[in-house]
Amino acid sequence: MTTITVYTLDGGAIAGYEAGGHAGSRRIRGYDLVCCAVSALTQTGVNALCEVSGITPEVEVKDGYLRCILPMGLDEKTMDSAQIVLRTIMTGLTDIQKIYPNLIRIQQKEWRQADAYDESSALRA
Repeated sequence: MTTITVYTLDGGAIAGYEAGGHAGSRRIRGYDLVCCAVSALTQTGVNALCEVSGITPEVEVKDGYLRCILPMGLDEKTMDSAQIVLRTIMTGLTDIQKIYPNLIRIQQKEWRQADAYDESSALRA
């Protein structure tokens, strides 16, 4: 199962997301479709934050894992642009979950300083 964790700030703004795991074994119908869709959406989120919103998020990618966190100190206009991108990505992931509930799970978690990569670069609550 693929697990998506959506990190939120006080007030409901999305601070970032983390996707990990594989959708299931090749014996499960829809496995390859879900893996491809989740990968495409999560990577598109990173690319859109960079290209559309002009933000360089903190990103970690490895096999079966992607974490994308907004940098701290964004001005209101840039944060609004980031929220449009992030909410669009989350809408797509939620739609996939509705169709394949046994292959993808989305959970929400409040962003805390302990979740940050290091003290110099990632968003702080």
